[in-house]
Amino acid sequence: MKTKTTLDAVCAAVIGPITQPQAIIVGLPVDGQLRIVGRSTALSTRVGRELGRQLRPAQPGHPWPEEISDTSLNRFSKDKGPVHLTLVEPIVVEISADVAWTGKSFRHGVAYVRVRPELDPADVELPPHLQNG
Repeated sequence: MKTKTTLDAVCAAVIGPITQPQAIIVGLPVDGQLRIVGRSTALSTRVGRELGRQLRPAQPGHPWPEEISDTSLNRFSKDKGPVHLTLVEPIVVEISADVAWTGKSFRHGVAYVRVRPELDPADVELPPHLQNG
């Protein structure tokens, strides 16, 4: 049985256009740096549009690359090609994630729940149950 947990993470990139993202890329502070820890499942058109209204283009000095390998998001992926990221100003999002954690990332896609505009990305912490993974 899969066990899911809800937690706050930082969305600092999306897949697809900023106005209509198809998926979010989430990060958590690991070893003092905001690291990519997973991607969301596909966003519906409505959710993508709503989220797109809250996203802003990344400023210079963004900590993530614009292209990553598909296996860095999904180690079981058959597609080894690069994934182009649309970098955005980091915002806090609530996600629902399977607690399965491998190394320093979620083993499965996470579900986007909502934006948390009242929270500062700098205040997001790595949940204790993930610190020993």
